[in-house]
Amino acid sequence: MADEAEISDRDSVARELGEQPIASLMRERGLSRHDLVVASRHAVTHKMIKRAETGRRLTPHSKDLVVAAFNAAAETSLGAAELFSY
Repeated sequence: MADEAEISDRDSVARELGEQPIASLMRERGLSRHDLVVASRHAVTHKMIKRAETGRRLTPHSKDLVVAAFNAAAETSLGAAELFSY
């Protein structure tokens, strides 16, 4: 039987998906996490944006909020498929 450390390692690998396209798009446009939080009309946090950038798997609702915040800050209309690789 697998011990807790092995299970934890497997779970973290499945959740950590590496830097996402949103991170490079934010850098290209000179946007910070704070810019997205301020531009959003919804309750988006700095932590949520950081998780999106680093590839931490988001719930579909959170993902939609981040996409809307990015589009508001960057004045674009990109979809989730263009901002995330999962």
